[in-house]
This record gives sequence, structure tokens and C-alpha cells, in this order.
Amino acid sequence: MRNTTKITTAVLATGALTLGLSACGSDKGSAADDKDGPLIVAATPTPQGEILDYVKKNLAKKAGLDLDVREFTDYVTPNTAVEQGEVFANYFQHKPYLDDFNKKNGTDIVPVPSATVHLEPLGVYSKSVKKLDGLKNGATVALPNDTTNEARALKLLADNGLIELKKGVGYEATPKDVSKNPKNLKFKEIEAAQVPRSLGDVDAAVINGNYALEAKLSPAKDAIVAEPAKGNPYGNFLAVKKGDENDPRVKKLAKLLTSPEVKKFIDDKYDGAVVAAF
Repeated sequence: MRNTTKITTAVLATGALTLGLSACGSDKGSAADDKDGPLIVAATPTPQGEILDYVKKNLAKKAGLDLDVREFTDYVTPNTAVEQGEVFANYFQHKPYLDDFNKKNGTDIVPVPSATVHLEPLGVYSKSVKKLDGLKNGATVALPNDTTNEARALKLLADNGLIELKKGVGYEATPKDVSKNPKNLKFKEIEAAQVPRSLGDVDAAVINGNYALEAKLSPAKDAIVAEPAKGNPYGNFLAVKKGDENDPRVKKLAKLLTSPEVKKFIDDKYDGAVVAAF
């Protein structure tokens, strides 16, 4: 078991991004605001929590960094926790998601410069077919319901010839933006963390890389199709509230997260399911 504090949060029942902070074991304005205390970082468990745990156990002490990792099980609370000062930084998201979150919630969270760590290929998985063309007319496909990852999932389906999207929809595509649907696919929109659990109830599911790993699915081996790593804009990075980018502890962690040691750890542990982005 990793030496981290695991936070279990209620998942959202809809696609709406709302500010709802889960308790982190401390009051607002506590240890996260102590610039001389440990650096408290929120992360989803896999692979972010595992990567941070590697840094904590193998690199942080030598660098003079006291690292406190707190694990969350959804894509909303790590940002609300940073915004409200319960944690100082987070590591779990890509830029399109953060941009959308800030816009919808009025938050002011920013990427730490030079701290993009890894990519997780989004993949299509199925228990009933081995190829996309094996999907029957009217098949149901589960999608993550947060705005950018849903658009990303639809783009993956479009890139592989299952559907076509309206021109120019970009990072905000929804099933309503499907312009052609030859197989009359039905889309089931589910909170991202719950999509792997839907595999037995749908014909196929588009699953985020970290949640696939948690469900013992390998994007490299089990996905019918997966996003290519090359040229992928969805790198996961260290993020903080605007103005905290130059905190010395944040700079130390950014350097460690993009070190040769971490790259080797990612390469060795994930065998292509997670790819270093530096």
C-alpha cells in the first residue's frame, strides 16, 4: 500500500461541473497555506498517485522536498481543493479539461511551467467485439460525461470511422454534434470514473487511461483502438492556483516529475499504457 492519504469522493451523477469540496482532513487555510510546511498535492490514484509516490519515496528527500500526496477518485474535487486552499497543487488533468473547468466554475488554476509529465491514451474497450466494425446497428457506447473528455472520446470514434462530427466543434463536442452515425450508435454518458464498470452493460466504452489501468485494462493491449501518443495534446501536468507557480516547493516537484528517473519509472511500469511527455 502506498504511503498516501486516499480521499473517497462522491462522483457526479451528471456531466455538470460543480464546485463541491470533499473534506481533506483539515480546515480551509490550514497546512496547504503553510509555505514552510509539506507540499500537499491532490492526485487521482493511477498513474498520478503512483508517480508521485515514486517521487516521494525515491527523490523528494534528497531534493529537500516534504511531499504529502492526497488521492481523489474523481475529476472535480482535486481542482476545488486547490481553489479553496485544502491542497496546494494537483496532478491529474490536461489543458482542455482545465480550461473548461476554469471557465465553468470561475476558478483560476494554472499549469506549472515545464511540468507536463505524461500522456494516457484514451481507448475503446468491449467485452463483446474485438473490432469496431463488429459493433451492431444500434449498439450502445459509453462515454465519459465531462465536456472535454466526451469530445475527445467522440473524436476517437470519428477518427476511426464510426461517426462524423460537425465541423469546428472542437473540445466541446457532444452526441448532439454527431452529423453522421451509420450504425445508429446510442451513447450512454457516464462520469469518467464509472465508465469501466459499465462494460458489462454496453457494447463498447471509451475509457480514460488512468481509469482503464485501475480496472486492470491495458490501453496498449486491451483497447480495440486507442489514441496515438505522438502529437497528443492531452498531457497531464502539475497545476496550482494562479500566483503559486513560483513557490520553491512547486518548482522542486516540477523538476523531479520531469526527471530522467521518473521517465524510466513510467517506461518500466506502464509498458506504453502511460507515456512520458517530456
